[in-house]
Amino acid sequence: MKDEPEEAELLLHGALRLAHESGNKEAITYTYDLEDNAIIEISLKLATIYAAQNRQELALAGYEFCISTLEGKVEREKELSEDTLSVEEKANTHLLLGMCLDTYARYLLFSKQPAEAQKVYEKALQIAEEILGERHPQTIVLLSDLATALDAQGRSDEACVHAQRAADLARQVEHPELHVLLSNLAAVLMHRERYTQAEEIYQEALTRAKLKRDEVSVQHIREELAQLSRQRSALL
Repeated sequence: MKDEPEEAELLLHGALRLAHESGNKEAITYTYDLEDNAIIEISLKLATIYAAQNRQELALAGYEFCISTLEGKVEREKELSEDTLSVEEKANTHLLLGMCLDTYARYLLFSKQPAEAQKVYEKALQIAEEILGERHPQTIVLLSDLATALDAQGRSDEACVHAQRAADLARQVEHPELHVLLSNLAAVLMHRERYTQAEEIYQEALTRAKLKRDEVSVQHIREELAQLSRQRSALL
């Protein structure tokens, strides 16, 4: 009420931890009820900040809090009639869960936990496909991210299927981040030692990145092309 959401968030985390430790189900439920979608969004942002600060314990607590809270909320909302809660409101809660899963998966991938990231990405992708459809830009990005998680585990064949599908869909819908998705596909192909095809796709991605004036992507793709050249030369 005093507009101090960060302090409120820390207190709620502490309350929830104590409630879980004591097995007090009523307290757990009450604490969750305090968390409407807006507060959960704040909690997600704080968890991301903690992750950036390398405060892993707080980051994990935040991500797990958001996901477990929303999973319970989604299940409870399924039982509510449309007179009580609209289809749109239910979908918004479900999509927020998907966003939390996506953010957590990226954290896991960055933390060198690709197998765990893969599982979380699969859940996020399922929600996106169900609510938004397979041709939605966010669904396509999640498909490509899932490919990255698989590729990081050395499962390049599976990764290639997903990355190719993401690139194909991105072309069909004129995805604004097509150059990024093409770059991801090229990376998977490079790891499979399909250098000629990878180079072609990298070059297309580079052209598109320049047109978008995405200097970060341009630099990344150039570095990847240099790496590809070194790997190809090593085989000669």
